Amino acid sequence: MTHKPNIEVLAETKYLQMIQDAHWTYVRRPNITGAIAVIGVTDDRQVVLIDQYRIPMQGRVIELPAGLVGDLEDNRDETKEDAARRELLEETGYEASSIRAIVNGASSAGLTEEKVHLMLATGLKKVAEGGGDHLEDIIVHTIPLDDVDNWLAQQIEKGTDVDFKVYAGLYFVKQPMSS
Repeated sequence: MTHKPNIEVLAETKYLQMIQDAHWTYVRRPNITGAIAVIGVTDDRQVVLIDQYRIPMQGRVIELPAGLVGDLEDNRDETKEDAARRELLEETGYEASSIRAIVNGASSAGLTEEKVHLMLATGLKKVAEGGGDHLEDIIVHTIPLDDVDNWLAQQIEKGTDVDFKVYAGLYFVKQPMSS
């Protein structure tokens, strides 16, 4: 099906636009160049995950460190790799000697045009506390790769949601080519 866009901005805030295109309404982030999520693995095969309260979910969510690319006023030309390094350090306190793109895909194709670029971070070194910026309440978890599936199941049993990107990241980390 070919679609000729007929876009109308219904509402706009500093960070979001609500768009009407023919019969479909969706949101877009006008001030970014992309979004990233980082699956970080330490040299001793521990996976670095975060846990934070998400207002739309009304609860805590286990996630990969993630963020927007080019969203800062003085950093509009930021690369995906630079954003991944920035978010990994800010949210977890880890620096990576290597970051590479793995895959990208739609985050919620019926709701937004946003694509998330999944990045693999290795050679991690803990250099700061992490925990995010002043608006975030982030808890950092490092879980042995061999135990992470059981750990996630326990979190779900306790009522904590797990972002699907965690499972996507783990899939790629467990592949022989990711070693």
